[in-house]
Amino acid sequence: MLLHAVDITKRYGREDVLRAAGLHLQSGEMLSILGRSGSGKTTLLKILAGLEAPDSGQVFLEGRDISGLPPNLRGIVYLYQEPLLFPHLNVFENIAFGLRLRHLPRQDVNARVTQLLDNLELPGHAGKMPHQLSGGQRQRVAFGRALAVQPKVLLLDEPFGALDAETRASMQVLLQQITRQYGITGIFVTHGIKEAIVVGSRIALMRDGGLKAYETIQAFIDDPTTGVRDEMDFWKGLS
Repeated sequence: MLLHAVDITKRYGREDVLRAAGLHLQSGEMLSILGRSGSGKTTLLKILAGLEAPDSGQVFLEGRDISGLPPNLRGIVYLYQEPLLFPHLNVFENIAFGLRLRHLPRQDVNARVTQLLDNLELPGHAGKMPHQLSGGQRQRVAFGRALAVQPKVLLLDEPFGALDAETRASMQVLLQQITRQYGITGIFVTHGIKEAIVVGSRIALMRDGGLKAYETIQAFIDDPTTGVRDEMDFWKGLS
C-alpha cells in the first residue's frame, strides 16, 4: 500500500467536515473522489498534502507516518483547479522550477523538461508566457511542473473545472495517457460522475464527512445509493 489515511477528522467551528475519513491507495492507482460542494473533498486533499492539519488521524506513505511532515518533505504534490503558474516565467521555466530548486544538473533539467513538453503536447510553446496560453495549455504546464519533480502521489482538485466541455474531454484523455506513461499514483476530485469513471481506476464517494471507496468501478455503478444507474437510464432515454 502506497498511501494510507486513517481516521482523519477535521472540524471548522461547529461543523464536522471530516469524520474519521480514511482511504488507501496502491501504487499506480488513480482514485476518483466524488462529492457535493462542501462535502470535505478539498479539505481531505489538503490534509494529505500537509497544507492543513487534521484535528485527529494519521497519514502514512509507504508505511511511514508523515502526519507531522511539512508539504515539501512529503513527496506529495497538490494541484489546484487554477493552474497558478508563475506569470514572469515562460513555459519551460515554469516546468523546470522545482528541478532548479533541487539543483539538478542543467542537462538533466533540459532533458526532463523537453520530454515533458513532448508528452504534454506542448513542444512549440516552451518560450511562451502563461498569458499567451489557453486554459487547457496552462493546465498542461501545471501538470508538467508537478510531474517534473516525480512525486509519489499527485492530488488533483477538480483540475478541469474551469475548462470548456471540449477542452475538458481532451484533457481527460491526456491525463489517462500521462497516468499510464508515468505510472502516476493519484487522487482525482470531481463533481462529474462520467469524469470520475473516465479518469479513475477506482471511485470513492464522500458523504456526511466520511469516504466510501469502491473496489471496482462496476461496484460503484451497481450501488443504488450512488444514483449512477438513474443517470445512465436518463441519458439513454434521450438517445
